[in-house]
Amino acid sequence: MSGGIAAGWLLLLGAFRTRARSVLGVGTEEYRRVWTATMTTFVGVALISSLLKLDLSRGYLAIALPLGMTALTLNRHVARRYVSAQHRRGRFANPVLAVGSLRAVDEFAHSLTKHPTHGYRLIGSCSPSVLRQHAEGTDDGEPVESDFAQTVRRSGATTVVVLSGDLTASELRSLSWQLEALDVDLVMSPGMVDVAEPRLTLRAGGGLPLLHVEKPQYDGAKRIGKRAFDVGFSLLVLTLLLPALLGAALAVKLTSRGPVFYRANRIGLDGKPFRMIKFRSMVADADAMTATLTHLNESDGLLFKIRDDPRVTRVGHFLRRYSIDELPQFLNVLRGEMSVVGPRPPLPREVDAYDADVRRRLLVRPGITGLWQVSGRSDLSWEDSVRLDLSYVENWSMAADLAIAAATVNAVLAGRGAY
Repeated sequence: MSGGIAAGWLLLLGAFRTRARSVLGVGTEEYRRVWTATMTTFVGVALISSLLKLDLSRGYLAIALPLGMTALTLNRHVARRYVSAQHRRGRFANPVLAVGSLRAVDEFAHSLTKHPTHGYRLIGSCSPSVLRQHAEGTDDGEPVESDFAQTVRRSGATTVVVLSGDLTASELRSLSWQLEALDVDLVMSPGMVDVAEPRLTLRAGGGLPLLHVEKPQYDGAKRIGKRAFDVGFSLLVLTLLLPALLGAALAVKLTSRGPVFYRANRIGLDGKPFRMIKFRSMVADADAMTATLTHLNESDGLLFKIRDDPRVTRVGHFLRRYSIDELPQFLNVLRGEMSVVGPRPPLPREVDAYDADVRRRLLVRPGITGLWQVSGRSDLSWEDSVRLDLSYVENWSMAADLAIAAATVNAVLAGRGAY
């Protein structure tokens, strides 16, 4: 019986295309298909055993289903991490041929270079005009392969990405037919960036597929759930790490002159100012020294960052490396001024220089951690910091918050980008 269940499970995993190039290693669709195939397998087994009155205990299914789903999910997760690591080294990438204007292709190439985990390797490009060179028939009616199809075949591309929006429906249909014959995937760029998968829904009606983009959610049940998580998680962390908090406070007090805590003016939700609490990691008069150190600033934009900041104390270096100096911010979370996960809390002078787009960072509470924390921390440029914060504001969800919180632990323990 176990062998039959395993065989049926494998067949359904294949039927649901859980290893299709379009979903493998990217987004949540791969996991969704795996879970759907697994649930279908065990529901089918339960129905068949009931109809045929087979001697299959319910306890077997109750144990096998969660164990099987958990084991398969972990297997896919480990495989995904391995493949992502290989992609960062330039291996296992799918060769891609891009169709679009020179500017669109250049932006696409830059994105692939910056985010190699996409798993694509650009091997060539062509303008949309090449697609309009239709294949013609011979005298005996046999079709002749178009110049574009020949180009795809010779290039060895496994995927064609269309970056241009000026192709007609008939031209796209013709392209899909050509690629179908070559067993090459067709990918369409919607021309949108930093929109999370859960906000995108493909709706097809009357032969016209439309990509529906859900509005960002800033209020309602999601915000109540986020606040409940913030309070519960903060109380848990402060309780569990109380000895570490006391030790850090004692180390700061005994090793340098000045207060244990540093209270900084920050701007929070809807532009309201608040005092952010941190363990002091610099000398007591650090703010007064800022003007004399502007020539050492290594950041662009509105940020002020120095890798080897002379104001940081010996204990402060350790506190910063492992983000221990930020633990008192959980008190800000309990007071409703911050969230566990959110955009970086900005200084008043930074907010004064915000344009209308960047001010969208203030639509949610700033966070102790966020996409900026798990994507490089202090190594990020101003442009990247803004992009990540705006992406979070537009797409935040509880699932994303949990993923970022988990990734923060790895980033902190590794000490990446901390100074």
